Amino acid sequence: MISRKGLMFNYSGGGGGGGGSYDWWNQDQKQWESSGGSSSTYYILCASYGLVSLVALVQLGRIQLRVPEYGWTIQKVFHLMNFLVNGLRALLFGVYKAVFLIKPKALEMLLMDLPGLLFFSTYTLLVLFCAEIYHQARSLPTDKLRPAYYVINGFVYFTQVCIWILLWLSRSPVAVEVARIFFSVISFCTALGFLIYGGRQALLLFIMLRHFPIESRGRQKKLEEVGWVTGICCTCFLIRCIVLAVSAFDKDADVDVIGHPILNLSAEIVPSALVLFILRKLPPRRVSDQYQPIS
Repeated sequence: MISRKGLMFNYSGGGGGGGGSYDWWNQDQKQWESSGGSSSTYYILCASYGLVSLVALVQLGRIQLRVPEYGWTIQKVFHLMNFLVNGLRALLFGVYKAVFLIKPKALEMLLMDLPGLLFFSTYTLLVLFCAEIYHQARSLPTDKLRPAYYVINGFVYFTQVCIWILLWLSRSPVAVEVARIFFSVISFCTALGFLIYGGRQALLLFIMLRHFPIESRGRQKKLEEVGWVTGICCTCFLIRCIVLAVSAFDKDADVDVIGHPILNLSAEIVPSALVLFILRKLPPRRVSDQYQPIS
């Protein structure tokens, strides 16, 4: 019932029906696995996740050295969580044979699903960041944004724990479909959050560029960054949403991402790498109080 090979979209359906619209997908997967490509793909994905994790850790160290006095800002927490998410993915893919032997199976499912939840929390931090900037620019209150982030994430984690318990107690197809639909819904909501607040922030920057063209150089670059991050994250979570929704409502759709590693690349590795590259700029150095900059 639960795929032993899916480490990202773990609730992959059986796909055993003949003549379905996804027979070509399942047949291609079987041929690929029989050719011996499975192990090499695990290790390639392990190396890819490990590289992204290392880049996030290096960037976190650079930011901490540049502005150590600011404590744990959203930017620092974002890079730390990227390090943890991708590092955990790399570890799971690197020791996948040991993961499949874990008893009980509820613990195995927890290990496979936990990085997906952390990935959700990591990128909803960017939604929170965009929301705070937008509210500050419009002189709107921001005191409820962070509590809302904590409440939403707490609800998602609590619901996922309930689903793990349900899957542990009942192996019925209904429990599996609930798990797929839940992941699909939170992926869609995350994409919608990026679209709303990332789009609003980009629109606000665009309006400021039109009214203050002399000061447009820095804002133009920031507008491009916001646009790219919003587009990448929306696409990433929409892919996750569509794949999981299809697997929930079409029994012939086997979404075992290890058999088709392009799903890992398009939904996690590539988006994470691109966002880290776009947000690579370090914050400005803090000017000492003993010196005044020349105007």
